[in-house]
Amino acid sequence: MALYLLFESASGYSLFHAYGLDEIGQNTEAVRNSVLDLTRFGKVVKLVAFHPFSSALDALNQCNAVSEGLMTDELRNFLEMNLPKVKEGKKAKFSLGVAEPKVGSQIFEVTKIPCQSNEFVLELLRGVRLHFDRFIKDLKPSDLEKAQLGLGHSYSRAKVKFNVNRVDNMVIQAIFLLDTLDKDINSFSMRVREWYSWHFPELMKIINDNYLYAKIAKSVENKSDLSEDHIPELADIVGDEDKAKEIVEAAKASMGQDLSPIDLINVQQFAQRVINLSEYRKNLYEYLVTKMNDIAPNLASLIGEVVGARLISHAGSLSNLAKCPASTLQILGAEKALFRALKTRGNTPKYGLIFHSSFIGRASTKNKGRIARYLANKCSIASRIDCFSEVNTSIFGQKLREQVEERLDFYDKGVAPRKNVDVMKAAIESTLNNTSQEDADGLQKDEASVKKSKKKKSKRENVDGEPMAEDNPLEVAVDGDAPIEPETEKRKKKKHKLEEQQQDGVQPKVNGHDAEQNGTPKKHKKKKSHEDLDNDGDVQMRSEGTKKKKKKVKAQGD
Repeated sequence: MALYLLFESASGYSLFHAYGLDEIGQNTEAVRNSVLDLTRFGKVVKLVAFHPFSSALDALNQCNAVSEGLMTDELRNFLEMNLPKVKEGKKAKFSLGVAEPKVGSQIFEVTKIPCQSNEFVLELLRGVRLHFDRFIKDLKPSDLEKAQLGLGHSYSRAKVKFNVNRVDNMVIQAIFLLDTLDKDINSFSMRVREWYSWHFPELMKIINDNYLYAKIAKSVENKSDLSEDHIPELADIVGDEDKAKEIVEAAKASMGQDLSPIDLINVQQFAQRVINLSEYRKNLYEYLVTKMNDIAPNLASLIGEVVGARLISHAGSLSNLAKCPASTLQILGAEKALFRALKTRGNTPKYGLIFHSSFIGRASTKNKGRIARYLANKCSIASRIDCFSEVNTSIFGQKLREQVEERLDFYDKGVAPRKNVDVMKAAIESTLNNTSQEDADGLQKDEASVKKSKKKKSKRENVDGEPMAEDNPLEVAVDGDAPIEPETEKRKKKKHKLEEQQQDGVQPKVNGHDAEQNGTPKKHKKKKSHEDLDNDGDVQMRSEGTKKKKKKVKAQGD
């Protein structure tokens, strides 16, 4: 039985015929030994056909199809054109060797071509891959390498689903920078206090906040220039008028020494740097909060943005944190204490980074370990939901936080908490309701936009298809001075009809629309003209009915 080989390269599909297998042997060891020698391997394998890909996008689509075990139309046409045709009801006298068994089963289902994928075929394909540029004419090895590199990059980008908004590396960098900024701002603020206290030592006792101290040191400059006129400015900085007055009074009786203008300039510049760092720290904290709500909303709502970011950074990534069991997450950050306890055979730590959560601080001393274990359990659940859920919602984190609150009440007051199954069911129902509402809102917006577009189109059609003033008998003058002539002719016709009806002895019923028509403004005539025509038609029908009755009476009399 003849053996054909299907080889998928970065440049296209190629079909080889393995016809000289007797020279090297039928076992895999013989093929493996002959692969390195092109003169021997060239006598075994012969190129039958080659179909290059049209573009890089086409190569990516074909590669994705092969990796998923699908046969494209392009591959089917290539095989049907170059392989021997099989008659209906007869077995094929050849087989096709493929590298992917899934592709082989798909080819057999669609085209009934028998396929095989074993070690012998894989060794032959390995030799084809090694000497592929020698089999194809005008194909340089550099071109093949470029095609392989480009296809590899595009295939990796297509396979890896990369969401820009869920990059946990940004959270890791932000929390590291936040910690370093806290240390730097603290040390710089102490340096400003020590430096400026040579000039104004009393200010250190009045103002405790480092940020406010730096702002006052920059605004005051020289203490001898302070007067009661500066009280409003100081009150705006401090937020308290009494403290501002106290600063002015302390400056009058200060024990500090005078500084030269150059020293004061340096102190002011350094104080401005501290102010800028403090403001940047606030902006960075806001950025961290927004990123945590995008990446791990449930973990942030459960334990807080800063503690959640510390857990993610210590674990390395959100996926690593999700893989951690609750017992590991509980002592995450207390590794030294854990190994010291194991070495000395002492008590292991009860909590690590989650100690900074407010729940453990609120618990009593005997319940701290229990609430830490329970909180670690809920944090592991929240991190797994954030990592593997496609819907970005914080409802699960809020429900888990409520459970921790109920557990605290249970330890303190003995109130029985809800079951976890009931809480999770309520969370799932609320998330489904929110998603359905969002979908409904999106559909309503789409329908409203479609309706608006239809209205605009109809208005345009009305504007484009309006008749001229001569053709439209119901049109009213724009200025409202007098109606157009065709309307007066119609009124005359109506009067003649009414006189004929009165002569026949029929009294037409006057509707409210007819009665109001004489006294209504001219702008409403266009709308009410159709109603008048309907009323006239009713009167005509009644008059015809009375005429028929008169004729019947006369016939009976005769």
